[in-house]
Amino acid sequence: MASTPNKPLLPLKGVRVLSLSLNLPGPAALMRCQQMGASCVKLEPPPPPGAAPGTSGDPMGLYNRPAYEVMHKGVRVAVADLKTEKGQKALHRELAKTDVLLTSFRPSALTKLGLDWKGLHKLYPALSQVAMVGAPGARAEEPGHDLTYLAENDLVGGLELPPTLYADMGGSLMASEAVLKAVLLQLKGGKGSYFEVALSVAAGYLALPRSWGLTKPGSAVGGGHAGYRVYPCKDGRVAVAALEPHFAKSLCAAAGIQNANIMTMFSPATHQVIADYLLTMTRAGMDALATEKDIPLYTLSK
Repeated sequence: MASTPNKPLLPLKGVRVLSLSLNLPGPAALMRCQQMGASCVKLEPPPPPGAAPGTSGDPMGLYNRPAYEVMHKGVRVAVADLKTEKGQKALHRELAKTDVLLTSFRPSALTKLGLDWKGLHKLYPALSQVAMVGAPGARAEEPGHDLTYLAENDLVGGLELPPTLYADMGGSLMASEAVLKAVLLQLKGGKGSYFEVALSVAAGYLALPRSWGLTKPGSAVGGGHAGYRVYPCKDGRVAVAALEPHFAKSLCAAAGIQNANIMTMFSPATHQVIADYLLTMTRAGMDALATEKDIPLYTLSK
């Protein structure tokens, strides 16, 4: 029976996820798991010396507390120094009742903490592990971050920083997907499984349209199609996404272009006519046009 809009599916209901991950990708993955119904626990290191009471040991709690709060809503957070005997005991108390462990350490750090997959699987055969790393395989020990993985995949232009953390967020989705895979395998065989999720691979996946040439300058969704561009208008900008023929035809009709087809959308003359037309329009006028003519667009301020 299909779920109703007011009752979302909770595929991870009854699944216990333990996270040792800090900063953004791991907590974002844990947030997704909690939203899918998992019972989520996170062990954090103690706060830095001299920190105010209540300070999180996760740097994200200092970088951006609101973001930290959103990602940990519904998550039980406890403090454990995993480098101490007391912290290790707390860790293993949790592991004994965990279905999936989420980590974001380099392999050498996992080994030092006694969390390498071979040893972990021997102690807890039914436990699965999703290990988030920067790069796959032998490169997992290399230092890196969201920005370097985006640059590696041709997703950094000029000197400006990307508008969001694409590799981190893409990696978090891949990690939550891996949790689902692990649970499915547990249901089939009863044994735990190991998944490695690399942020560089996540960046590479997001970069596929660019590697295929789809978003290169002049390509169909790289500015070559006159119906898929950002144009200036009288009091701001407008992002137009009239890519399908019926949307493009409506846009062209509004601009006074007759008998438009998919080939005319790549004509410099079509670009110019649409650009000139949109310069005469206000954002409010564009919003009204979008509703009246069923044209996909979004207006922005300058």
